[in-house]
Amino acid sequence: MKVSYRHISTPEDASFSIKEFCQPRFTNTFHFHHGHELILMVKSSGKVYAGNKVMNFSEGEIYMFGPGLVHCFCNDNTSGSTAEMAHALIVQFTEDCLGKEFFDKLELRKIKELMQLSAYGIKFENVSPSVNSLFFQLQANQQMKNLIILLQILDELSLRNRENLLLLTDDPRKIHYKGDDSKKLTSIFKYVLENYLHHVDSKTAASLACMNESAFCRYFKRRTKKTFSQFVNETRISHATKLLIGTEDGISEICYACGFDNISYFNRQFKIYQGKSPREYRKALVESNASFPSYRPTED
Repeated sequence: MKVSYRHISTPEDASFSIKEFCQPRFTNTFHFHHGHELILMVKSSGKVYAGNKVMNFSEGEIYMFGPGLVHCFCNDNTSGSTAEMAHALIVQFTEDCLGKEFFDKLELRKIKELMQLSAYGIKFENVSPSVNSLFFQLQANQQMKNLIILLQILDELSLRNRENLLLLTDDPRKIHYKGDDSKKLTSIFKYVLENYLHHVDSKTAASLACMNESAFCRYFKRRTKKTFSQFVNETRISHATKLLIGTEDGISEICYACGFDNISYFNRQFKIYQGKSPREYRKALVESNASFPSYRPTED
């Protein structure tokens, strides 16, 4: 698909804002918003961090983040370089943008429930192309029409079955960040993302946060509710799922390609994060035709 770029601007006194993000790579900082955010990932792939979780993102997916949920999108070094730029369409709005009780109306009950669920962060899977096309109908200088389109998008997303919604965090109330955390965590996440295929150590991460190693480990666990090594393993496992779906590489080959140096440890960690072994994960996807229906896994 050839991507065309448009400049979208909204007046300062508009009830919501529309942004178009185009640059060579997604490199935004770890941040949050005071309102709701809808994102259509038009082009690019990499890792999305939300709350204290990390997972893959790819083009065509839609994400929704509620107020205060920290997140960022970053391309990793495995995404490759293409002639196309990273491209996303973003809509930001507050719950009271149309009045304090607007979304309390009976007709909007499903949308209100969706907005409440967005506190966990939502990834919408298997989205109809018609929903994506609504984002492209958003244009500058058509405020009333844009409002109607936003309500259409929210309505379409609110009617999806719960099994097609992937919540990105377990409990956002447990994750607490302070004003100076963004710079520290962004540098740490960038370090992990640029090096997880090879060697990552807490001593280097600590130096990026301007801390000694023991203080850094305590800080990281307080902020993310997981150890630094758990976070690195989660990043590597998320990449492993991508390779299990998109390649015919053997399990041991994928293990080493993701930065693990022990196949037994890789299998144990994969089961912790995915609930099944790498082989079972791949087999389940093939049997359900979830992706690459003609693909057949190879045995080690």
